[in-house]
Parts: sequence; structure tokens; C-alpha cells
Amino acid sequence: MSDSTTTTNGSQKSLNMSDSTSVSQTSLPAEQQLQQPTPPQRQQSTKINRSAILLNGPSMKDQSSSSFHISMEDREKYRSPLNSRYASAEMSYNFSEIKKFSTWRRLWFCEIKKFSTWRRLWFWLAKCQKQLGLDITDEQLEELERNITNIDFDIAEAEERRRRHDVMAHVHTYSRCCPKASPIIHLGATSAYVGDNADLIVMRDAFDILIVKLVRCIQFFTQFAQEYASLPTLGYTHMQPAQLTTVGKRACIWIQDLLMDLKNFDRVKRQLKFRGVKGTTGTQASFLQLFNGDHSKVEDLDRMVTEMAGFSKAFIICGQTYTRKLDVEVVSVLASFGGSIHKMCTDIRLLASLKEIEEPFEIEQLGSSVMPYKRNPMRCERCCSLARHLMTLINDPLGTHSVQWMERTLDDSANKRICIPEAFLTADIILFTLQNISEGLVVYPKVIDKHIKQELPFMATENIIMAMVSAGGNRQECHEKIRTLSQKAAERVKLDGLDNDLVDRVKNDPYFAPIINKLDVILDAKTFIGRAPEQVFEFILREVEPTLKNFLIPISPKPK
Repeated sequence: MSDSTTTTNGSQKSLNMSDSTSVSQTSLPAEQQLQQPTPPQRQQSTKINRSAILLNGPSMKDQSSSSFHISMEDREKYRSPLNSRYASAEMSYNFSEIKKFSTWRRLWFCEIKKFSTWRRLWFWLAKCQKQLGLDITDEQLEELERNITNIDFDIAEAEERRRRHDVMAHVHTYSRCCPKASPIIHLGATSAYVGDNADLIVMRDAFDILIVKLVRCIQFFTQFAQEYASLPTLGYTHMQPAQLTTVGKRACIWIQDLLMDLKNFDRVKRQLKFRGVKGTTGTQASFLQLFNGDHSKVEDLDRMVTEMAGFSKAFIICGQTYTRKLDVEVVSVLASFGGSIHKMCTDIRLLASLKEIEEPFEIEQLGSSVMPYKRNPMRCERCCSLARHLMTLINDPLGTHSVQWMERTLDDSANKRICIPEAFLTADIILFTLQNISEGLVVYPKVIDKHIKQELPFMATENIIMAMVSAGGNRQECHEKIRTLSQKAAERVKLDGLDNDLVDRVKNDPYFAPIINKLDVILDAKTFIGRAPEQVFEFILREVEPTLKNFLIPISPKPK
């Protein structure tokens, strides 16, 4: 846990740091990749080019790490539902110990990734030090590289119990399987060299995983918006019926938020800087000593290791750790994404209560153990529940950043170990569920039309008045007539629970005889949706398509 400088290295192995290189290529090895389901054929015309943007990633089925075998011993311990019940395999690996000490497997924030990355960082450091003239042999480098994934976690845990220092525990564990390279492991480095740099690699790779899934969700919602671009539906303000919009236009409101989240993810990921090779308090003093005061070699070492990790820039200034304000930026965009999801899924839940739109419902799925007719929006409820958790996590990095006194305190360690993985895992679970929702949203046009007919007569009163004036009527007189009829129709709806009969009242009133033959046109719902359909296709053409095309390029550079 402490960050004292040492001249021995016990690192771990890190596989290819980039778990995801493009939206058409997943982070998993070829033998572990699952087939991405083909987007549903919602509409054949005026669609975005799905074949150009189609993502090849794990399907919604069999993706959860909860399907892995769990031993009875593990079942006797508390397991976070984020990992044991919900998390996808690739995100779980991304935070694993194996990635931390090695790199290239299925999961993401697990110990496997964490510690494999540590070892990769130690190997990179030694390799660059040799290239810059330090007395390190090819045999030592080969030994380090050969044992990157050869991690004995039992030994590492025993070493940590003994030394009370996680990094030094893994230095000694690595040294056991690399006896020839043992003297040059962790040479000149501090704990933050592996800890912080591995965290930055993990966060970068985590954004790659999220971006792939978010693009996929945007694809499906875009197809949905195109299909229902012209289907009128009641708009609501203050959760009260307002003017009409379309089902597709409402979906574009959701997509617009997701596009903002996508751009935020990409922006923060691309702005991530490597901590690099900085030493105990960020001055690079230990490395300056190793290179006998040669500043240029210290600068070259920092640059070379940064490039090997796949980063274009490293922090010029840092204390013992990179500034924890960076973690605030990272979790901030994830929390903001949680807000988008909560709004969107709440909308779908409200529409489900009106029986206008439903999330997918499996053939044998149960909504209630008592009420067999129930079809609960459990996926949207799960997304809302997780989104609330995600939104609250921003408080942790804010607090952590504020208490990093001088060059660093250890206030960050325990909190960061929980907060950062949970933020990414939660976002990953949400996107996993959201893709399932977006693939199979069900729309009930007849129910929507019924609700429109209940409210449209009231909305059409202004149009009726204008038509009467055009036919030679008096505006004030007509207004009073229509007001009286509207009040009577409203009483019938509210007090007697009957249908809105305002149209029949208008037809049966001789005063409105001049426009009787125009009422069907006046009451056509499509005349009340304005430019909603045009806005849908303009939005897709000018904003959705150009944004998604940007993600056809590789997401993160491959480590060297």
C-alpha cells in the first residue's frame, strides 16, 4: 500500500492492453468471442447503413459472468451482485487480478487483469531501461516476459500478509518465478508506477468496452426511431397530455442523450494521460540517479514506457500519484450517463403502464407470483435501480481528490478500489440490459390511437375555431360555443367515466354545420405532429450517422 521506492521488482504480466480495438472487434480472444445478434429488420427504407456500423460483440445471451461455476466456499462469502449477478465477462475481467498482474483474458476489472498489467509494466520498464543503456540482459527480459501470466496468487497472498504491502508482495512473487531477473524488477520505480499506470490502462480499456456497447444500443434505438418516425402519439408535459408528437421523435430525445454520453466517454478516454515513470514524489529523482544525471535518458524512458502502454501523452506534473481529479472526470461522465438511462427507462416504464410500449417479455417470463397477468418492466426497473447507484458514485472521487494532501495520502486507496470498478461495472451492466430493451421494444399502435382519440378533440378546438372563422363565423361566439361543449364532454369523461364525445356534440350542433364535412381532416392526428417525422430523419442524417461513423476507427492503440 505504501509507495516507497525500491530497486527490486516483483511485477506481473500484462497481455495486450487494448481489450477492444474497434467497434467491429471485441476485447475477447477469438475462441471466446460470441456472435453479435443481427439488428432486427425494422424498416427497409431510409435506414442508416447498419452493415457499416454493425458491432461484432457478445450477444445479450450467456454474457453475464453469473453463469460461471461458483464453489460452495465462495457461496459462503459475500459476493457483490455487480460481479456475481450482473457483470459481463469482458468487463469483469478488465478489473481482475490477472489483468492487473498480466493481461488478455475475458474479464476486465478482476485481479487477473490487474496483476498481469503490473507485470507487463515491470517488463516494459526493464526493456526500456536496457535500451537506454542499463545493465540488463536479454535473458532477464525473456524470463520476465515468459512469466507475465504465471501468477501464483497463493504465494502473493502469503507475501502480502507477511509484508502488508500489495506491490512488494507481487514483486517478490514475480521474483520467485524470475530468479535471474529478480535484481532488476521494479528498478527505480515506486508502487504508484504499477498501481496508477495499471489503473489508467484499465480505465481506458473499460471505456472501450462501454463505447462498443453504447454504439450498439444507439443503433437499435435509431432503427426504432426510423420505423416509428411518423406514428402520432400523445406528448406529455408535467405528465399531463399536451400536443401530439411521434413515437420516433420521442425516441430521438433518448438517442440524443446517449450520443452526448458517447461523445463524453470518448472525450474522457482520449484525454487520459499515462502517469508514466515519475518516482516517489513525481520528481524522477531515482531514475535520474540510475542514468547518472542524464536528463534526456530519463525523459526518453518516460516517453518509451508511455508509448508501449498505448498512450500518446503522460502527465508532466504529478505527485506520487496522478491527480485524482482525473478520477472525478471519469466517474462524472459515467454518473451523467446514469442520468440519461434513468430518464429513458422511466419514460418506457410510464408508457408500459399506459400499455403503449413494452420492453421485451419472454415466453415463460413471470411478472408476479400471485398475479399471472402482470407484465412488469423489470429490465427498465433494473436499469433505473442501477442508474441511481451509478449517479451517487460521483461523491467518492470528489471526496478523494479533496483529501490528497501535498504529494499524496493513502485516503484514495481503499475508496478507489471500490468506486472505480463499481462505476464501470454498473455502466456495463446497464448497457448490457439496455441493449436487450432496445432490440425488442414492442409498440401497440391501437392503444396509442385510442389514447389520442380521448384527448385529440380537446386539442382540436383551436383548429375548429379557425375553420369556423374561415367559413365566416365570429371568433368570440365560436369560442364560447366550443367552450361550453368541451366542458360538458369533460364532465362526461371525468364524472361518468365515459368516452370523450366532443366531436359528436360538435357534429350535432347546427352552429357548426359549415364545417361538418371538414371535421375528419381537422381531426386527423397527423396534422398535429408538426415536423416531427422530418426532425427524426434530419437528426439521424446530421447527428447520429456522422457520430457513429467516427467509431469505425480503432478505439485504443495497441500496446507495443
